[in-house]
Amino acid sequence: MTAPAIEQHPDIAALRARYDRAAETPTAQLVEGLTLLTGLYLAMSPWVVGFTDHGGLAASSLFSGVAVALLALGFASAYGRTHGIAWVTPVIGVWTILSPWLVSGPTADASAVTSTVIAGALAVLFGLGMLTMGMRRRM
Repeated sequence: MTAPAIEQHPDIAALRARYDRAAETPTAQLVEGLTLLTGLYLAMSPWVVGFTDHGGLAASSLFSGVAVALLALGFASAYGRTHGIAWVTPVIGVWTILSPWLVSGPTADASAVTSTVIAGALAVLFGLGMLTMGMRRRM
């Protein structure tokens, strides 16, 4: 007789169920939705704000925004399986805040910097919110 796969271990199944229950709360759904909207805005901000001529910053915003949006979709659909990478969203947010000064290319104007920094700060805030979703049940 062979032992069941580790994914079927009762403790792991219970842990995933706990994370999924935490993700079903209205607060968690609000944070996930706001994270998704932040990612979508960040991805389209070069065209909305008008800094597509800043190639490096525009590309950084596009890729960072798509990554945040995809992470939010992953958390919303299967937090029990994706909670281990919840720390990535705040890291992307920090990168987004710093990117106007770190990305090579022409110096970004005030509107591009303001938009990028605010979107990055929201990604950090909502990412930290997603990090605490699973821990809140334990406390």
